[in-house]
Amino acid sequence: MLRRRHLGRVTFPEANDLQRALVEAEDDYALLFEHPPTYTLGVRARGEHILVPRDSLDATVVEADRGGDVTYHGPGQVVAWAIVTVADDPAAGRAHVAALEDAVIATVERLDEGGRLGRVGRLEGYPGVWADLEGRPTKIAAVGVRTERDGRGRRRTLHGVALNVDVDLARFAVIVPCGIPDKPVGSLVSLGLDASAALVEDVLGEELDRRLGGPARVARVERPTRSFEPSAERPLIRRLRQAGVDPEAGLGIRDRKPEWLRIPAHMGSEYRSLRTLTQDLRLVTVCEEAGCPNIFECWAEGTATFMVNGERCTRACGFCLVDTRKPLPLDPTEPARVAEAVARLGLSHAVITCVARDDLADGGAGAMAATVRAVREARPGTTVEVLTSDLRGDQGSLDVLLESRPDVLNHNLETVARLQRAVRPSAGYLRSLTVLARAARAGLTTKSGLMVGLGETAEEVDEALADLAAVGVRIVTIGQYLRPSADHLPVARYWTPREFEELAERGRALGLAHVQSSPLTRSSYHARTAMDEAAPVAVGAPTRRP
Repeated sequence: MLRRRHLGRVTFPEANDLQRALVEAEDDYALLFEHPPTYTLGVRARGEHILVPRDSLDATVVEADRGGDVTYHGPGQVVAWAIVTVADDPAAGRAHVAALEDAVIATVERLDEGGRLGRVGRLEGYPGVWADLEGRPTKIAAVGVRTERDGRGRRRTLHGVALNVDVDLARFAVIVPCGIPDKPVGSLVSLGLDASAALVEDVLGEELDRRLGGPARVARVERPTRSFEPSAERPLIRRLRQAGVDPEAGLGIRDRKPEWLRIPAHMGSEYRSLRTLTQDLRLVTVCEEAGCPNIFECWAEGTATFMVNGERCTRACGFCLVDTRKPLPLDPTEPARVAEAVARLGLSHAVITCVARDDLADGGAGAMAATVRAVREARPGTTVEVLTSDLRGDQGSLDVLLESRPDVLNHNLETVARLQRAVRPSAGYLRSLTVLARAARAGLTTKSGLMVGLGETAEEVDEALADLAAVGVRIVTIGQYLRPSADHLPVARYWTPREFEELAERGRALGLAHVQSSPLTRSSYHARTAMDEAAPVAVGAPTRRP
């Protein structure tokens, strides 16, 4: 099966780590996106082909394991990477490159009905795709690919093509593009074709489907759209409309909930004693801060999820009740206080989550890792699960947390690709998958969560579950979104208990070891049971059950 993903703007390191994880996936993938300003050096790149000092470049410079020399990537360029299985044949790589070039040629021919670009095709002796208008060959697409074996012995492809639509061509003047000094680089727009990157990306995706084994299952991250007309709508509602969801068609905040979502409050002695303990130790629980519907059940069982790095978040997600005022400095005594609470409660499994701290250089990873170590020292037999932010996609910050070796690393995808900007505008679909892929590659049991009821379809949830399984996630929680206040995103609909059971069945069929799916499920619900059922597997093992 081919799964096509339109991912928006993503950094090279994150995209590269995601494709590395997808090499081991059972399904084939086509990833389409654009990079922020980036120069990449292939395995045959020569240092002198960067014509100015690297520190003078207003762009990231990275070394890539693809073929080819140096090139530029940036806004206005459509990048397409294919992670597919090819024949175990020395010629398979060349055939794959030809298929990618053919997809680009067909894309341009479909869009260039008036023939403004002249003949579009290959140029003998030179890789990529060229436009030849009146005998002046101009390169419009670069190609760089590699193949390697995965853990099951399949030959898989990586990287792909980059098609210039309306990219800043001045960026190519400071390099020898693809090591070719005597031929210019152009773009579709510079050569006279009026086309948007979004349109080109869609057409290229369709042409790739035809050549890589489609029809594909498609998931798309909505691109930001600029509106110059004044609007009284809040950004949260405007983004929801842009994602194709009518906020006025949803449920009212005063509408009566179905029976399966009504939760009786049982404030027994266990609940009261745990609340007294958290107040005594000046601790914050996400159970209270996020208005979790399971607080009475979990606290009655003597379990809680401790929230560290303060109680104020630097992000304002459309679903979350956590305080978003300016955060306070970190409290260096917090790790020890959490550890004391875990010890006094005698917890066998402790869950530690955090607010997003984009104001900190490490995103709060160091303080969270210190809490893991403090719990281990105070109660060595306790297993520890962390529910982390995306740490802005920074590998170094994540490494700090990974080095504390939590038993489970949880990071929530939250929603399907199409609704990402509406639901959590400061995060990203690919970034979250990459955080999970990196943690799985480090040998940790990984976990993620989804909300439903925001306007997604069952097919979109299926695609999100497939992506989570593909990057090595072992545990997934799925629950009903409940609107915390009138200032938050509306509920599009309530999913039924039977629908939640069906989601769990589909998730398990995709290879997820444990799927906790019910209307009231939240990230930490039955966390210990989930961990016990999701023993880690070796990297490279099949992700889907037979």
